[in-house]
Amino acid sequence: MVDLSVDLGGLKMRTPVATASGTFGYGSEYVGALDYAKLGAVTAKGVRLDPWPGNPMPRHVEVPGGLVNAIGLQGPGVAAFADYIVPHYAQTVGAVVGAANVPPLIVNIWGGTVEEYAEVARRLSGVGAPVAALEMNVSCPNVKAGGHTFGQDPAVLARVVAATRAATRLPLIVKLAPNVPDFRPYVAACEESGADALALINTIPAMVIDIETRRPVLGNRTGGLSGRGIHPAAVKAVYDVHACTKLPILAMGGVYEPKDAIEFLLAGATAVAVGTATFTDPSTAARAVDGIAAYCARQGFAAARDLTGALAS
Repeated sequence: MVDLSVDLGGLKMRTPVATASGTFGYGSEYVGALDYAKLGAVTAKGVRLDPWPGNPMPRHVEVPGGLVNAIGLQGPGVAAFADYIVPHYAQTVGAVVGAANVPPLIVNIWGGTVEEYAEVARRLSGVGAPVAALEMNVSCPNVKAGGHTFGQDPAVLARVVAATRAATRLPLIVKLAPNVPDFRPYVAACEESGADALALINTIPAMVIDIETRRPVLGNRTGGLSGRGIHPAAVKAVYDVHACTKLPILAMGGVYEPKDAIEFLLAGATAVAVGTATFTDPSTAARAVDGIAAYCARQGFAAARDLTGALAS
């Protein structure tokens, strides 16, 4: 039998497949639609310090090869998340798969200041299981730096990661912005500041215009492109980042079939996350797990972790 377990920077996953932030709600919404026992982790949608209303409608539009969204990280704030959402996730999912089989929860966190990231991390550190790791969304505007995103400046990225690292002992996964000319200085900033793992790629900045009204379709004007169309770019990003770091990588971007997940692993990822495909086929993540196991058996790999960076020369 193939060993599917992996270690993502201290986060122990029974399989190398997670769900991606923003596409799986807060974790319990898909009960009955897939086998949670096959998931290595569930990533909750973004949480900040205070409640946040998100962007104006419309918030998403389908395009060839994917989806452009501008949800705007709507959420109830960290207190409501910790007090109500986390227990609901544990109880709802546990009732189906058993308490011991509830997938660990990766909490995607964000904020408008360095201090906010650190405070959210500090509060989540005291919640306990199933909260098992934090994923930092650094593609957010820094309100103290003219609105420039944290992930666009290596020095700023280093400060926010270091401050968050000091606030928590949970495994810290930094989700890198995809629209940078060279990943290396950003990877180095994360390494030097205490990140345990990296996640990539986030959505790609995008825009859709209604030519009849001559107006942007989205209420926020612009959004982020996800889905099948970004997969080759995401594979290249994972390959490039793996070449310049020893940090484990959680890869995402256009995983619709098991082969897409396997590509990520071969390119250098330790684990993969399924996002947009869940909207049309909630079983995608579970199918990816089965496909990885079958591929390992067929190719003679004893463990899924042996696939990481296993490109033929």
